[in-house]
Amino acid sequence: MILYEYPFNERIRTYLRLEHLLQRLGELLQRQAPLDHHVALITLFEILDVAGRAELKPDLMKDLDRHKNQLGAYRGNPAVSEASLDAALHRIEDAFTHLAQHPGKIGHELLEDEWLTSVRSRAVIPAGTCSFDLPAYHAWQHRPPEERLADLHRWVRVLAPMADAVQLLLQMLREAGRTQRVMATAGQYQQTLPNGRSFQLLRLLIDDAMGLVPEISGNRLVVSVRLMRQDDDGKLRAAKEDAVFDLTLCG
Repeated sequence: MILYEYPFNERIRTYLRLEHLLQRLGELLQRQAPLDHHVALITLFEILDVAGRAELKPDLMKDLDRHKNQLGAYRGNPAVSEASLDAALHRIEDAFTHLAQHPGKIGHELLEDEWLTSVRSRAVIPAGTCSFDLPAYHAWQHRPPEERLADLHRWVRVLAPMADAVQLLLQMLREAGRTQRVMATAGQYQQTLPNGRSFQLLRLLIDDAMGLVPEISGNRLVVSVRLMRQDDDGKLRAAKEDAVFDLTLCG
């Protein structure tokens, strides 16, 4: 099975991009090769680029506060476990507090690091991190793996409050979705969204054995899925067969 996700707004799109980069970074930090640590550093720079939006931190804090208020409304509801509710509220409050205690724009300490800035400025140039361009970086890549990892973990810790908030918000958003099994007729599926509901994320789970690739589009009124198939020359062409998949709308 392959899972596809489609964000309905720019805020969720940013969260998903950060999650994608953070997952890649987490994988690379488990390795020891100099090339893996080079890619980890490039990924760190990509995270700084995405997190550089001035409104990211206020958006995260606003979303955490909104979820806190929504969950707080369930206090005293006999159908809701008080222990589970307390645990969820505690996680939200922790994430909010850690973000609030982190002054300035997310990652500003790394942006002010002279050594990182020198590597970052050359990394955008093809082959710009060669030894003759950045001898200090070349020397860093030849340090013992544990020393490079210590540096990488120290830099990544700066991003921990943001990473924890993004992870928590996306988890709560996904858990709020309701899954339905639907059929695309002749490769096409369209669903009108109910009035008064604001969805933020669509999740589509399809059997990879079908060899189909979904092209998803949507707005606050309707979502559409067009199933495509890749032919021998690599081009995607519209599929004409019926196909079943799971669709989840999260809001």
